[in-house]
Amino acid sequence: MNPNMRISCSLGSMLKISEVFECSRILNDSKIETIWVPETWGMENFSVLAGISAINNNQKLGSSIINIFSRSPATIAMGAVSTDIISKGRMILGLGTSSVPIVESFHGYRFEKPLQRMREYVEIIKLITSGKSINYSGKIFDLKNFKLLINPNRDSIPIYIAAINKKMVELTWDVADGTIFYLRPKNEMKETISKMQLKRKIDVTCQIITAISNDSEKAIERAKKTLAFYIAVGKIYREFMADNGFNRETNEIFEEYNKSGFSQLHEFVSDSMLSEFTIAGTPEECKKQLVSFQNTGIDLPIIQFNPVEDTIESIKLLKKTLFEE
Repeated sequence: MNPNMRISCSLGSMLKISEVFECSRILNDSKIETIWVPETWGMENFSVLAGISAINNNQKLGSSIINIFSRSPATIAMGAVSTDIISKGRMILGLGTSSVPIVESFHGYRFEKPLQRMREYVEIIKLITSGKSINYSGKIFDLKNFKLLINPNRDSIPIYIAAINKKMVELTWDVADGTIFYLRPKNEMKETISKMQLKRKIDVTCQIITAISNDSEKAIERAKKTLAFYIAVGKIYREFMADNGFNRETNEIFEEYNKSGFSQLHEFVSDSMLSEFTIAGTPEECKKQLVSFQNTGIDLPIIQFNPVEDTIESIKLLKKTLFEE
């Protein structure tokens, strides 16, 4: 493991907000660069990040991710600027399209033109967060004479895009400051990064499902459960993985999910899938596994925290294993 490697941590959706705050406090004196917080259908992102900023004063604070359907671009810009002011300039804005079930079933919007929508969101948010008065005319949005009533903390807030398919990857390298990859086979990711970074250098991050325990089998089971969940409910991830060498496994997992739900789903996760997409095992095993992700060319591994048994003891072990100087 490269001791000089940048590294970050994501505190996931299944944690209680009180646990997110306590984990953030514990990580305050660690070497991690950014604490990322997801937004699915539980924690609201900006309020939680603002809460973390009062507990943790060392790390940057990232949204991973805020979807571009449930809020207007102006509302996201306002939230980002507000959180950036509260945190004294530590905000990183991660954006993504989310998925059809979340956008349509949970928020009641039509999942339409995600690529064009992302382009316009990034353009509008960059203009608004600069603090200037803007007029914008796009294919989806028209804004007239919009100017924030508060002064931004800085001229711009970094924007990272969660990109999976080719067109979104290309758009990310066109308009964003960084990308957030997830559940990509290592060889594919290495090829994509190598190719795209020739176009323009941006910050390449990858969120990695991680479970660490002194009991290797418990850690592996925990990581398998998380991976199986995303394959079962995440159509875009499932299809991407199927197209990149895991068609049999993803089909088996999805078929079992439709028959029996989640209870035994992790048993269908193969060892090759576990190795390709996760970090799981004892502290020493996990240190070695991280190296294979570092070798893909990512600039910033984001360790997705999956507690094994007690959350607080688990974050302390994670910190000791990967985040201490």
